[in-house]
Amino acid sequence: MKNLAGLMKQASQMQAKMQEMQAKLESAEMTGEAGAGLVTVTLNGKGDLKRIKIDPKVIDPSDSEMMEDLILAAHRDAKSKIEAFAAEEMQKATGGLQLPPGMKLPF
Repeated sequence: MKNLAGLMKQASQMQAKMQEMQAKLESAEMTGEAGAGLVTVTLNGKGDLKRIKIDPKVIDPSDSEMMEDLILAAHRDAKSKIEAFAAEEMQKATGGLQLPPGMKLPF
């Protein structure tokens, strides 16, 4: 029974760390950029779009495809930063415990 009590305590501590990590992710913001900073996209830790900034120099009504590509590239950059941040925080919260393949938290 002693081991069970210790296991329950560890589970409780891990749950608290996970809640702390999720709160940290919710408040985090990462900015991705494209076109050497001409287009920036900011996402929160859940991957929700918060802001887009577009330098007026890049706005060309006759070339909307380039603008679309820059926005997509900036979004991908920000998303990859959020995923790396989330993975790092998860590693801290789980104490290096490896999750099963395909299991991604907190998303």
